Order: sequence, then C-alpha cells, then structure tokens
Amino acid sequence: MKRLILVRHGKSSWEHDLEDRERPLTKRGLSDGPMVAEAFKKEYALPEMIWTSDAVRANTTADIFKDVLNISDSNFEVKPKLYTFDEKKLKHHIRGCEESINTLMVFGHNDAMTSLVNNFGDKYVGNVPTTGLTIIDFDVERWTQVKKGTTVTTIFPKDLK
Repeated sequence: MKRLILVRHGKSSWEHDLEDRERPLTKRGLSDGPMVAEAFKKEYALPEMIWTSDAVRANTTADIFKDVLNISDSNFEVKPKLYTFDEKKLKHHIRGCEESINTLMVFGHNDAMTSLVNNFGDKYVGNVPTTGLTIIDFDVERWTQVKKGTTVTTIFPKDLK
C-alpha cells in the first residue's frame, strides 16, 4: 500500500511586490500550519518522506510540519520542480517516488493540489484551502501504479477552529 498526503501551502501574502516564488506566509498561514500538523499527528502515522516546492510559502509551510512532526533533514527534500500549478506534472513527480517510501507528504500549489485530490481520491473536494491536507491510500505496490485511491480524510483549518 502507498499513502499520499497532499498539503496546499499556507495563506500567502500579496503585501509586497515580490516574485511569485518569494511570497511569504501571512500570520494566518503561520498559525494554520501548526494547527493542521498537530491534528494530523494525533491521528495518523508520520510520513517517511516530505517533499516541498521551493516557493517560500510552500517551503515555510513544510518546515512548520517538519518541526511539529519531528521529521529529520534526511527525510525532507526541497524540489524546485514541485513549483507547478499543473496536475499532470505533479502526478509525474509523485509517480517517480522511490519504491521504498510507502508514505509520502507533498507540499504544493493550487490548481494542481485540488485537481490531484479529485483525480486520485474517491471523494470530491471543491477546493483544497490553504494549509488543507488530504490523505489518499492506494492499494498498489509501486508509485508508478498509483491511479485511483481511497480518500482517507481531509484536515482543513476551518474544521479545526
């Protein structure tokens, strides 16, 4: 079995005139991260590997989860190619995960996240909100075989407040 945990980055700021990759999290983005990570940690096994886009907002969100979940540096990778809004590109990267990894957590961007949650999962989600987390299980042995899975849960900040 393979488990995929998809997390959309936290709420980001448009306050400063910055390149898109450089936009930081807002106060809400900084506070939603620990809240969702703690809720996840209470109920589910930790991921073996975390991948994140190199965009500041995604990387910062992933760092928050890494700290709350106590994930080691060796199980945390910043991947510039995950800076994508395209579901097909994101799917391609996930299918390239090492087979020894059974539980992968990926931090990325919409529209790719919502599209992938709906394409891979068996429950429709209108929109994955910022810092929204979705767990999908696949009854397969290899990441290359990942197609349609079972949506285990969603953890969205609004449901925790």
